Amino acid sequence: MQRRFNTAGPNKPEIHYTLPSMRRLPGVRDIIGAQGYFVLHAPRQVGKTTSLRALAQELIREGRYTALHVSAEVGAPFSQDVDAAERAILDAWAGSAEAQLPPELRPPDWPEAAPGRRIGASLVAWTRASPRPVVLFLDEIDALQDDALISVLRQLWDGYPSRPTAFPWSLGLIGLRDVPDYKVGNTTLGRMGTSSPFNVKVCLLYTSPSPRD
Repeated sequence: MQRRFNTAGPNKPEIHYTLPSMRRLPGVRDIIGAQGYFVLHAPRQVGKTTSLRALAQELIREGRYTALHVSAEVGAPFSQDVDAAERAILDAWAGSAEAQLPPELRPPDWPEAAPGRRIGASLVAWTRASPRPVVLFLDEIDALQDDALISVLRQLWDGYPSRPTAFPWSLGLIGLRDVPDYKVGNTTLGRMGTSSPFNVKVCLLYTSPSPRD
């Protein structure tokens, strides 16, 4: 099949020209290997989603990690309703896991937890059940706003010290902006008064593929 350039959504390597993920994400494997939590922010349509989805599949094939690319975008309509945002996000994550992971690596049914604790409790349950360390790439994190955004980030902050036995081994936040620039109401998020684990930045190389790639 003749490959073509793509400008609409994530690439499909079988039909689109696509650079290998590690050529676009130098150093990210070292961060993952060191149990790092990191931020990847870049404008739209430069290959963030394509690169992270490809990397997740590479990590799965290598047999060391349970790696999954997920999105927070479905929680965007519920900026003031943490309960609804969490349920929508976790439902989407379950669908992503079913589509991207073999059955033995998929998370268990998400546990019940109080609003504001569901994301964290679900990541704890999955990490403990997984036969491999969990690596999660959380895309479109800055689609969330206000209460929903603060709740998700605080749960990730809270779980970070428990890695890798009770929280993901490594986790990346992917979006258009860096974490301190996320908007809450009419103000920027800053650091929420606590130390952030997401103090490592990953540079995505702006390289246009050639037909040989």
